[in-house]
Amino acid sequence: MADAGKGQRPTPSPGNNEPSTSPPSSMSSAHLTAALDETLMWAARATAAHIAVLYLLDDTEQLLLMQAELGLPGPVVEPWSRMRRGSDTPVAASVRQGERIWVADPEELAHRFPAASLLAPYHFAIMASPITVDGQVKGTWVLIWPAPRTPQPGSHEGEAIDRASRQMSELLRDGGPPVLAAAPPRVLTPSAAPAPEPGIATEAAGFAERLRDGCVAVDLHGRVTYVNPPAAELLGGSVPAICGRVLWEAVGWLRDPYFKDRFRAAVVGQRLTSCTLAPPHGDPIEIRLHPGLSGVSLQLTRVDQVAHEPDGSPASAQPHGVHNLLHMAATLTSALTTNQVIEVVTDHMLPMCGVQAMTILVAEGGRMRIIGSHGCSPELLSHLDCLPLTSVGPVGDVARTGRPAFLGDGQDPGGQGLDAIPGGMAAWAFLPLAFADRVIGVCVLAFDHPRRFAGAERATLTSLAGMMAQALDRALLYEAKDNMAHSLQTTLLPRRLPEIRGLETAARYTPATRGAGIGGDFYDLIRLHDRAAVAVIGDVQGHNMAAAALMGQVRTAIHTSVAADADLGADPGAVLRHTNRLLLDLDTDLFTSCLVVHLDLRLRAFSAANAGHMPPLLRVPHGSAEPVDVPPGPLLGIDPDAEYHPVQVPFSPGAVLALYTDGLVERPDTHLGEAIAGLAAQLTQAAGQPLHLLSETLLDCAPGAEQRCDDIALLLLKHQPPPP
Repeated sequence: MADAGKGQRPTPSPGNNEPSTSPPSSMSSAHLTAALDETLMWAARATAAHIAVLYLLDDTEQLLLMQAELGLPGPVVEPWSRMRRGSDTPVAASVRQGERIWVADPEELAHRFPAASLLAPYHFAIMASPITVDGQVKGTWVLIWPAPRTPQPGSHEGEAIDRASRQMSELLRDGGPPVLAAAPPRVLTPSAAPAPEPGIATEAAGFAERLRDGCVAVDLHGRVTYVNPPAAELLGGSVPAICGRVLWEAVGWLRDPYFKDRFRAAVVGQRLTSCTLAPPHGDPIEIRLHPGLSGVSLQLTRVDQVAHEPDGSPASAQPHGVHNLLHMAATLTSALTTNQVIEVVTDHMLPMCGVQAMTILVAEGGRMRIIGSHGCSPELLSHLDCLPLTSVGPVGDVARTGRPAFLGDGQDPGGQGLDAIPGGMAAWAFLPLAFADRVIGVCVLAFDHPRRFAGAERATLTSLAGMMAQALDRALLYEAKDNMAHSLQTTLLPRRLPEIRGLETAARYTPATRGAGIGGDFYDLIRLHDRAAVAVIGDVQGHNMAAAALMGQVRTAIHTSVAADADLGADPGAVLRHTNRLLLDLDTDLFTSCLVVHLDLRLRAFSAANAGHMPPLLRVPHGSAEPVDVPPGPLLGIDPDAEYHPVQVPFSPGAVLALYTDGLVERPDTHLGEAIAGLAAQLTQAAGQPLHLLSETLLDCAPGAEQRCDDIALLLLKHQPPPP
C-alpha cells in the first residue's frame, strides 16, 4: 500500500471484516439505518480513518443532513450537521458533481475549497463519496484521516471505498427512502479497545495520581472520564464535581472558543496541540491535548509566561488571527468593486500576515494586468505588469497551474532565485486567485524578512487568496455589467443636445445605485428651426433593461411624431396622443409618464402637455421659481382615448425652465408637494449659477445621494437675453 502519512495505522485489506449486511428484498427503517451505520463503521475500519460521517439529502434536495457520525468531536457536530448543497465544501461538491472528492492535505483544501479551509483550519485529509441510486445522488459519506495523505487513495483504500459506496447505494435502493434522523445525528461507537488487566489499570491510575501535572481524560464529546487531584485544583474544582461532566460545562472558563478550537484541531487532525489560558483564580495554565481514537488526554501545567504554539507563534495571537480572518471574510462579502476588494485586503491581510508589499494581477488577453498594489517599488510593478502567461517564473507557473509558490529562506521552487525578482525583498508568496476551477489571477505578497512558510501559514495564505478570488470575480462581473449598462444608457440618450439660438441647455442623467445601473428615465431636445424646439422629459416604470428598451421606443415614437408633421411639434398634446397610440400598439406591461414642451423663442413663450409627469419648474428673471400647473393626463400606454390638453406660459429672456423626473424629489418621509417646493427653493437660491453648475446643485438635493433607489433625469433650459 502507498504511504498514507506519518503516524497512521496500517490499512487493513478490504477483504477482511467486510460488512455483514446485504440488502434484503424489504427491510424496516430501523434495519436500514442499522445496515447503513454498520457499513459506515466497516469502511472506517477498512481504511484506518478516524472519522466517518453519513449525509443524506432532504426532500428539497438542497440540504444535506448529517445522519450518523463516528469519531467526530462534539463541538464540530452542530455547525456541520446541516450543509447547503451549494456550499464550498468537499462534502457538497461530491453531491453536486456526482463523483468522489479526495483532498490530501490542508494546502490542497485551501486551494480547492478556501471557505471550508477557513471554517475548519485543521490538519486532516478528507474523502467524500456520493451515494447514487438509479442515477440520482441521494447523499454522500465522508472519511477523514490525519494529513498528509497520498494524492489518490491506495488500491486497498480505493477498493474499500468503492465497496462501501455500492453497499450504501444498494441499501437505499432496496430498503426504500429512509426516515431522516432529526438533529443531533446518530453517534456511532468505535470498537472498544481490550480492557487492561486489573493490576495494570491500578498501576496506571497510581502513576497518574503521583504526577504533579494535571491529568484529564475526556471522550470525543468532551465528557470527563478521569481527572487527577492536581488537575482538579488547576481547573478550580474538585474531582467529584468535574468527573462525568462535559469539561467546558463543569469548568466555566474553558468555554473559551479558543480552547474548543484547539480541542477540535487535536481530534480532527490527530495531532498534539496546546494552548495557554488564564483562569480567573490563578496563574496561566498551559493545556496540552494528546488525541486518540476514543478521546483526548489533557496535560495541565501552571506557567509563568505566555506559552507558544508548536510553530513558534504566541498562543494568545491565534484567536486574534481567527477574528481577523472572519472579519476580513465578512467585509469581503460587501465589497462590490475591485477597488473595494483591494482596500479590504490591504486593511486586513497585510497587517495580519506581516506583508510589506502586495500586487494583485488578473489574467487578461494572455497577459497579467495589475489591478491593485500596495507598497511595491516601480521596478517590481514594471516587471509584473503585462507579464505573459507563458512567462518562465513563479507568476507564470502559478497562473498556469493554479498551485501556490513560496520563495523564502531555503525555499526556491523551480530554481528561481530571489535576485530574479526586483524589489529587494527577502521572501515572496505567489498565490493563485482561483475560483470555480479556474485561475483568474495571481496575488503576489512580499516580505522584508526571511520566512520559511510553514504548512499552516501556506494553507492560511492560500485560503485568503481563494476568498479574495471569489470577491474579485464578483466585483469584475459587477463592473462589467455596470459598464455595459452605462454604455447602453449612453446610447439610448442623446449624445449631445442641438444648438438653438437664444437657448442655453444643460442635461444630466444619474442611474440608481441599486439594480442594473440603467433605467427608464429619459430626456430629449428636438430642433424645429433656429428659434423653436420641442423638449421632452419622461420616466418609464422600473429601472432595468426592460425599462431602458421601452424608453428607447418612446423616444423614437416622439421623434417620429414630431418629424411626421412639423406643425404637430407645435402642439404638445398632439405629440402625446400620437405617442400614446404607438405605445398601445406595442402591448407593453410598463407605463410611461412624459412631459412635452414646445419652445418658441420668437414669441417668448412655451406650451406644455403632461402625461402623468412631475410639473416643470419655471424661474422668472429676478424672481423665484414656481411649479407650472400643467394638467396631468393619463400615463402613456393605458387609455387609447386619452386626451392631453396643453397650457401656454410666457418664457421671457433670462427665465430658466427645469424638467426633471421623480427620482429627484420623491422621499418616503416627505409629501411630494413639499419636496417639489424644496427643489423650487434651491432653484431660486442658485439663480446666479451657470446651468452646468446649477444642474449639479439640483442633483445634490436628491434623496439618498449615496444609495439612490431610482434614476434621475434633469433637463435645464434657459432663454438667453438677446445681445444689446
